[in-house]
Amino acid sequence: MGYDDAEISIVITDDEDIRNLNRNFRGKDKSTNVLSFPMMDDGFPEFGITMLGDIVISEETALREAETAKISLSERTSQLLVHGILHLIGYDHELGEEEENKMISKSSELIDIVEKNKNISHWM
Repeated sequence: MGYDDAEISIVITDDEDIRNLNRNFRGKDKSTNVLSFPMMDDGFPEFGITMLGDIVISEETALREAETAKISLSERTSQLLVHGILHLIGYDHELGEEEENKMISKSSELIDIVEKNKNISHWM
């Protein structure tokens, strides 16, 4: 995807912490499954590192969603991580149906690469 030397930070947390982040940074007072905080700065050019940003995943929400979808927590976490990474590099499903379809298509493509269970890319 053109970010071979980029770094991301991943935080796995609970519903309470992600709710606080969602309220403080997005004005939405509710928990969510994943939040992305893009940086896209120069990082540390002397080391050839680009910082894409931070991804925060609620393990509690991911577990509930995994149970609903009848997939493992690991599989749901992979989906959420891909979703978060796509947000970090500029994909945004909240910008309309066309952008949402682009994000779903790219998510499915990437999930099919990283997960053995080919059925999980269709539950996003």
